Amino acid sequence: MTNTHTDLRLQPNYPVWHPFTPLMGASTELEVVKAEREFLHLAGGRVLIDAVSSWWVNLHGHGHPAIAEAISKQASTLEHVIFAGFTHQPAVTLAQRILDILPGAHSKVFYSDNGSTAVEVALKMALQYWHNLGTPRTSIIALSGAYHGDTFGAMSVADRNPFNAPFAPLLFEVQQLDLTPTDDIWAPLDGSDQHTIQQMEKILAQSKPAAFIYEPLVQGSAGMRFYKAALLTRLLELAQQHQVITIADEIMTGFGRTGPLFASEHLTKNTPELSPDIICLSKGLTGGFLPLGVTTCKDHIQQAYRQEDIMATFFHGHSFTANPISCAAALASLDLLQADHCSAQRQQLSASLASFTQSLQAHPAIAHVRHLGCVLALEWKSSDKTGYFNEARHRLYQWCIDRNVLLRPLGNVLYIIPPYCISEDSLQRVYAVIKELLAELQ
Repeated sequence: MTNTHTDLRLQPNYPVWHPFTPLMGASTELEVVKAEREFLHLAGGRVLIDAVSSWWVNLHGHGHPAIAEAISKQASTLEHVIFAGFTHQPAVTLAQRILDILPGAHSKVFYSDNGSTAVEVALKMALQYWHNLGTPRTSIIALSGAYHGDTFGAMSVADRNPFNAPFAPLLFEVQQLDLTPTDDIWAPLDGSDQHTIQQMEKILAQSKPAAFIYEPLVQGSAGMRFYKAALLTRLLELAQQHQVITIADEIMTGFGRTGPLFASEHLTKNTPELSPDIICLSKGLTGGFLPLGVTTCKDHIQQAYRQEDIMATFFHGHSFTANPISCAAALASLDLLQADHCSAQRQQLSASLASFTQSLQAHPAIAHVRHLGCVLALEWKSSDKTGYFNEARHRLYQWCIDRNVLLRPLGNVLYIIPPYCISEDSLQRVYAVIKELLAELQ
């Protein structure tokens, strides 16, 4: 059969503006024509292993038939309806399913469209909580290195960096805590951690913050940076003592990525009273099929909105809030996630990543290597500062793509976060490409 496919990038005046991509020069995007399991089929016949779950969203593999079938069935019944003044079964069922598996007694689900909007909802929900009580609090505590999305509230509570520098005058100020990364979340506290704790104590002594937002234990976009469970435990204890609302951004860490279904469970299994007041979810929520965001809260948060005064209403909404097709995809994904087969997949994947981590521990080209659940990250030694703009990113990325493996480095940090269904053969191919690169660097 003759391949009559035309390369989309060769179109005159290629019309698409891609994220995180300079507009100078020729378009270099790879065209995907089909995807299945961990494989991306490109125009021209090449097949890549998607070892980053297409920006961390794909849980069960591309094109999973159970999710595709649920989408098709829902689309032929109810594709969408305004969610102000109306409701539907997929949204109600999904909300209850989510509340049933979250750490802590959360009682309400607010739907939005993606991770950034889930964070926006959380921030507005926390700030209006204090406004409704008649005791306004307006400051937010966040962590250095944080990333919570690209909308204005999410950028404001993120680390100040070149990504949000053009908007710096328009972002609201936050009280940021210094954070020292670790390769072991279970390591004991040290001097740098005590410094962070003292910062928190000083902020709480001098002001009344509205909320503390954090990515539990793993800061994804900062370079899959881990920090200590004991440190987060102490920060949450302090926040609780001062009635500061705690917001867990589980957008990347949710749905089994770090081992348990939610990263917060690493703490709440021993200290259930430290479960967050508000949780943000997205990415893996629909198994990587459709956009959907969720913000959940405990009962005391929503109590502040139960008033006769119409101005106590949470005036927030999106055109596609609780889209029934997205909800159906999420329900099918949760069915898969909670099945014994998926639990076994995650255990096998974690064991494989742990073994590969051990093999890299003493390698002279690696500064740090860390593993938690279904996430592995290794930091290449570099004369440049570790970070997204480290020049090593370009070489590492292209090396892997040329060998048919999609690994999208965060600067000089290369990470693996694949779909749970990835085969051991595919994992070994990913490992082999990394080992080839290590040998090249020696």
